[in-house]
Amino acid sequence: MGSAPPVFIGSEEVEKHLHRASLLLPALEAALGNFSAGAAGGVVQPVRAVVPVRPHGGYLGVMPAYSAADDALTTKLVTFYEHKKDSSVPSHQATVLLFDPTNGSLKAVLDGSVITAKRTAAVSAIATKLLMPAFAEVLCILGAGVQAYSHYEIFMELFTFKEVRIWNRTKENAVKFANSVNGPVQVCSSAQEAVTGADVIITVTMATTPILFGEWVKPGAHINAVGASRPDWRELDDELMKNSVLFVDSREAALTESGDVILSKAEIFAELGEVLKGTKPALPEKTTVFKSLGMAVEDTVAAKFVYDSWSAAN
Repeated sequence: MGSAPPVFIGSEEVEKHLHRASLLLPALEAALGNFSAGAAGGVVQPVRAVVPVRPHGGYLGVMPAYSAADDALTTKLVTFYEHKKDSSVPSHQATVLLFDPTNGSLKAVLDGSVITAKRTAAVSAIATKLLMPAFAEVLCILGAGVQAYSHYEIFMELFTFKEVRIWNRTKENAVKFANSVNGPVQVCSSAQEAVTGADVIITVTMATTPILFGEWVKPGAHINAVGASRPDWRELDDELMKNSVLFVDSREAALTESGDVILSKAEIFAELGEVLKGTKPALPEKTTVFKSLGMAVEDTVAAKFVYDSWSAAN
């Protein structure tokens, strides 16, 4: 008898079992801390391998990880394509393979797009909780894609902002965003207008050159920089990178993959996991940048959460 065939858990099922990104907060905080604890934390995770698909302007990323604390083993396969023309196909698509760590059998294939959107937004929320200024009233989102929606959802659940602003290169997508979310969102006609006076800024764009400039940013603001995941792509300018306290999910990944970190030569102050463990201070009174590249172990704990919930229901 061979092992049972893997189950397939599609995006609707994933959404059903992960209806709120905040459900992942405890597991993600633990995983970030374990990752930053080195060997003692039990997270085994190489930097993502990326295969450029040059004729089509695309990339395939491979993201394996094992977490001993969760006894969970996964690989995420993610494609990201620079669709210059507005396309019906999303820029990022992903699939997560979940293995039985005791014997290597493939237990489940999960849609990874919902997992990616939710775990990324949840990690930004963890960073924001630690790093944002004490009396944050204005939230600004640059970008209006999938990540803008997932970030808005968890930020509205966890924080109290008096004003939310959005800017997007294609204005109609920002208008569509404002019309489809629950709550008032001000559509801005320029990034500078959106950013001026904002306490928390989220960049979730496909930009390859800076769209956020230090001279616009209010002193003491917190920025979650989520886009620009290639060593030659930028979202933030040198002035902002060099005059902020820089936090990352993974030092190794940031120095390999983040154009904002590599090209600005900004100094990394801490990994988010070090702040969660208390080995590095948060410094919320300073202007802070959290450069989020996304880590495989975040997908591991999210996929395990979904699979365990699905198993219990079936």
